[in-house]
Amino acid sequence: MLFDFKLIKSVYEQMPERVKNARKNLGKPLTLSEKILYSHLSVEEKGNKFTRGEDYVNFAPDRVAMQDATAQMALLQFMNAGKTKVAVPSTVHCDHLIQASIGAEKDLADAKQQNNEVYDFLESVSQKYGIGFWKPGAGIIHQVVLENYAFPGGMMIGTDSHTVNAGGLGMIAIGVGGADAVDVMAGMPWELKMPKLIGVKLTGKLSGWVSPKDVILKVAGILTVKGGTGAIVEYFGEGADAMSCTGKGTICNMGAEIGATTSIFGYDQNMSNYLRHTGREDVADLADVVMDHLRSDEEVYENPEKYYDQVIEINLSEMQPYINGPFTPDLAHSLSEFGKAVKENGYPQKLEVGLIGSCTNSSYEDLSRAASLAKQAKDKNLKVKAEFVVTPGSELVRYTTERDGILKEFEEIGGVIMANACGPCIGQWKRHTEDPTRKNSIITSFNRNFAKRNDGNPNTHGFVASPELVTALAIAGDLCFNPMTDTLINEDGVEVRLDEPKGLEFPPNGFDMKDSGYLAPGTDGSAIAINVNESSERLQLLAPFQAWDGKDWTGLNLLIKAKGKCTTDHISMAGPWLRYRGHLDNISNNMLIGAVNYFNGETNSIFNPVNGKYEEVPVTARDLKASGLGSVVVGDENYGEGSSREHAAMEPRHLGVKVVIVRSFARIHETNLKKQGVLGLTFANKADYDKIQEKDKFDVTGLTDFAPGKPLKLIVTHEDGSKDTIVANHTYNDVQIEWFKAGSALNLIRIQNAK
Repeated sequence: MLFDFKLIKSVYEQMPERVKNARKNLGKPLTLSEKILYSHLSVEEKGNKFTRGEDYVNFAPDRVAMQDATAQMALLQFMNAGKTKVAVPSTVHCDHLIQASIGAEKDLADAKQQNNEVYDFLESVSQKYGIGFWKPGAGIIHQVVLENYAFPGGMMIGTDSHTVNAGGLGMIAIGVGGADAVDVMAGMPWELKMPKLIGVKLTGKLSGWVSPKDVILKVAGILTVKGGTGAIVEYFGEGADAMSCTGKGTICNMGAEIGATTSIFGYDQNMSNYLRHTGREDVADLADVVMDHLRSDEEVYENPEKYYDQVIEINLSEMQPYINGPFTPDLAHSLSEFGKAVKENGYPQKLEVGLIGSCTNSSYEDLSRAASLAKQAKDKNLKVKAEFVVTPGSELVRYTTERDGILKEFEEIGGVIMANACGPCIGQWKRHTEDPTRKNSIITSFNRNFAKRNDGNPNTHGFVASPELVTALAIAGDLCFNPMTDTLINEDGVEVRLDEPKGLEFPPNGFDMKDSGYLAPGTDGSAIAINVNESSERLQLLAPFQAWDGKDWTGLNLLIKAKGKCTTDHISMAGPWLRYRGHLDNISNNMLIGAVNYFNGETNSIFNPVNGKYEEVPVTARDLKASGLGSVVVGDENYGEGSSREHAAMEPRHLGVKVVIVRSFARIHETNLKKQGVLGLTFANKADYDKIQEKDKFDVTGLTDFAPGKPLKLIVTHEDGSKDTIVANHTYNDVQIEWFKAGSALNLIRIQNAK
């Protein structure tokens, strides 16, 4: 299908002049990222030259995409923005609420029954406000976007951290919270700190067992989970151009795991081919004409160190496969070293489940390469030792791979085909196990592997690899198996070796499907009424948050001092909690229940200042709120890493948290806190984190003079009466301070629209 052609044509018509002006204003050759960013400045933006990593800039993205779990809260907020229709093309994708259990047909039917209220709400709101709606089963948001909406040189935002997947088609695509989406859908400028730039030069060419997945797994090991924070990662070089478009998408997708604002590749022949194979020949024709503007200037490629803030070079010809994990996506092991790491660290060597697919790795190429190994297992009389689960990324790929016999290859070795949805990747997996807390190992081609991420079991050691390597290890049932060097004993007792995987970038007979699952937006939604039952446990209309009272804060209580890694999964878990994503009060019962309390090393057990007992975090927060007492959350490094879910910011706001002060923030979470009116601060001296004691009370001073670049102070009173004064930095600019004063960014939008 061809969407928004007029919009895309307009972008390409204006791009040459905008790039020319940007090159003149900056006085230097431009990277691809700079070309797209400066071509998408908001009309309200007065500046023409910005300092990377310092200046906040207003942009005008071309489109917005929302998945069903985050769309609920985003649209509940949009309903309060005072608009009758979205200002830019926007879509909702029903992919998160489908639980993987038995298989695609039964699981999808169950999801439609269980989530009927939510699906009806999302569909009716979409119809009312002019939003495209992708029904349950249509596919995972990021693959559907790549197949239908992404275009080289465009700019979009999406309410999911893996929106960055679209960078594989040369688009600047950024994950945001729902409040950011509301800004853009309401026609407001969207604000972002001008990103720094990391260049990754790829030389050589992939071959054999090595895939694009291995590139990002290696990069994650180099940059770590926060090495890309505040930066766009731009891939270039002969190795980049030689890679398939969907392979590029895989690399960009997992850029979220290094904290990058987004990742991107320059437009090339492989992208043009992908557009043409997915029914967008007209877009490819336009892009081919302006190709020079859809790649960095040649001077950049010749001397990258002059134009990027950091440069990494990787020779693809020397690469070997990687396996990352457990418990963090940046713990990188080359395949040759992984077996040793398994034994030295005591990871469970027996592999119980291999899972492939998800938004990261379920292209036709991915599945066909993995299927070549499944066929080998059958032909060489190998019994598959681990469970094997396959999650197609879209109906386009599912239908085509079924037609071409690829899915049958998986099924014939015992593989189970799940619905076109996120499923196990986000914890929507009803894993069949007799002991849900037992220590065990699984391996996936997904993107995240935090503790409890896939199956809720903190003792599940999750590892991440390419689909073909996952398939090979599932056949062996052994984490220490190296298919490049090791053999297996088949059912006849004969020693056999797996040959290198082989696949096809595109189906020989073209892509096909019977029903895309797409519902076009209505032209006039004025007569559509949105009804939310007051007794619903799934949906709840939002009441505006209270504005700041104009005074410094005094007598705030410590709610929790979180120890170590505290991701958005720790702050607001997914899995079964997804059912409450449209009901702020109900989902707030999961607030910070996964965070480790610094003082006792336990989760969901903190000191309650109201009654002096140790209780659950949400219970304690509600007690403090009911008593009229505000609270403070203290966190460690890269606080809020992971998903874009704004519930991790809305829940603390709803339950009376006034301040979150940490050693450092993940980008999206810091912005989400600001949008919801929570004061997000960092320790000026990171060692001050150690000064916080369990029964501390806090005064926040300097709020009456709140200004950009001017630190605030926290007066911390300890139980014995002694005090510490802590200097707290912030990154608020003038507009963000107005969000804080109004009580939230949405409150400010509503005030502005009422004028």
